Amino acid sequence: MEKWFVSAKKADFSEWAREFSISPVLARIIRNRDITEKEQVEKFLHGSLKDCYSPWLLKDCEKAVERILQGIRDKEAIRVIGDYDVDGICSSYILTKGLRVFGGRVDTAIPHRIHDGYGLNENLIEEACKDGVKLIVTCDNGIAAAPQIALAVEKGISVVVTDHHEVPFRMTDGKREEILPPAEAIVDPKREGCPYPFKSICGGVVAYKLIEACGELLVKENAITEEKMQELLTELLQFAAIATVCDVMELKDENRILVKEGLKLLRNTENPGIKALMEVNGIKPSDLSAYHLGFVLGPCMNATGRLDTALRALELLQSSTKTEAMGAAAELKELNESRKNLTLKGVEAAVSAIEARGENLDKVLVVYLPEVHESLAGIIAGRLRERYHHPVFVLTKAEEGVKGSGRSIETYHMFENMCAVKECFSKFGGHKLAAGLSLAPRFDTPKEDVEAFRRAINENCTLTEDDFIPRIHIDVPMPMSYASMELARDLAKLEPFGVGNPKPLFAQKNLIFMRGFKMGVKQNYARFRVQQEEGSEGELVFFNDLEGFGRFLDEKFGPGSSIRMYQENCHFQISVTYQLSINSYRGQERLQFIMQNYC
Repeated sequence: MEKWFVSAKKADFSEWAREFSISPVLARIIRNRDITEKEQVEKFLHGSLKDCYSPWLLKDCEKAVERILQGIRDKEAIRVIGDYDVDGICSSYILTKGLRVFGGRVDTAIPHRIHDGYGLNENLIEEACKDGVKLIVTCDNGIAAAPQIALAVEKGISVVVTDHHEVPFRMTDGKREEILPPAEAIVDPKREGCPYPFKSICGGVVAYKLIEACGELLVKENAITEEKMQELLTELLQFAAIATVCDVMELKDENRILVKEGLKLLRNTENPGIKALMEVNGIKPSDLSAYHLGFVLGPCMNATGRLDTALRALELLQSSTKTEAMGAAAELKELNESRKNLTLKGVEAAVSAIEARGENLDKVLVVYLPEVHESLAGIIAGRLRERYHHPVFVLTKAEEGVKGSGRSIETYHMFENMCAVKECFSKFGGHKLAAGLSLAPRFDTPKEDVEAFRRAINENCTLTEDDFIPRIHIDVPMPMSYASMELARDLAKLEPFGVGNPKPLFAQKNLIFMRGFKMGVKQNYARFRVQQEEGSEGELVFFNDLEGFGRFLDEKFGPGSSIRMYQENCHFQISVTYQLSINSYRGQERLQFIMQNYC
């Protein structure tokens, strides 16, 4: 069951259309993105890098820059420590490349998912100490690593934290008190009192901002030319854009600009690794979109951190020749194919485990899959979240105990709810919608630890049944006959699409479905001939769950309707939501209506 809502936010759409040379439909869609002022409309449509925020607004930025530049001047051994996902890999690339251009003695460490776990750990600190490292700069991690950073300080290593995750906290006398690590500088927009105006930047952007700030100071000191600095920032922006999309950040405000400009650069990239990854995946550079970053290139990079070591993805980005890059890219693609197969098996096992419990689902689903590779827990949790629309934790048996990942729904702040039961964890961190964790071994068996966590997280949950109903937000109720090629081209002005700026969704009531035609090698998608109330005919295509649509037809119109749809003329009245696109085939363009939801 879904709830459909028509966004009805008010504005003078005609005036916006006139002033910005867009259609009233486009103006309405922009208003639905929580934009209220003309200045915001201008920034949304025509924002440039000049509209991005100063890195100096980040709390502790000045301290971080001062300590890093001191380390460069003193020729200290500096180690960048990232994370094994795309954001961590790109952040590591940005910081390492930037600090090397500035003359730093820099190397990179990325934790191994299995042997090290997420972020800083004692092993990485010990290794840094043994290697004579004097300064550690974290990226995409560190905010929740107070004990590990304390160990580093004890061993004479300075630490600068750059992160974007939620800050751990404790409640003292009813007041929220941040738990900060003892680092020399902590750059995280989520910190209390941080004046940075846009909090939803990823680790890659925080790293990019830090390099930008360092560069500004070095240009003033004539230690680097303005030209060289701009060249560096132009290159690094590509990786900040990849990180933003792949870490599922909202494509609003500054993020929208960074990704939009980053995509322009990526379509003409000189980076051998990115070029090779596009080539092995059959992506034409000129066609590159945010979709390709999030669903094609990103998963290939992530696969290394899941099934091997993320250093392989970093090495791909650092490749200097096409031959080297093509070999690495082919390996990443192969790893991703293995990951897909393992994920499918894991999802099947998880669904079986959930269904075995009966119809009454917990508010927060906790699934223990001891045999599943721990790196797949997050992906499986995401698939279950989509299927059941509940917050989900998927836990696996790891070398040092039970580890896992969580994925949440809009109505449940996962990290804050985990803070309320922090005694269950030896380590955890995350956001509103996603988290990672290691369970503290408090009982005799892992199963008992899992069960204790399941009880605790559910006892603390205040979600109601209404919170579990998916909400479909419709931008404009619009008959298919109103759509045009001109409107479809106009919609391109809203790109890039993603979280916070989804592809516009239209709706039409009471379409008559007349006949369906299955398509594809596996016959797993279809096109439907439909008729509108006034009699005009059109065509819808559907790329989602065709079996689920078949079950809907049988329930609503009687058994066998799912078969009749493809064998004879029917008269099934169905309301739909759809997206509008332009289908190009053999040099011909035509309007395409893509069905998303139905009832």
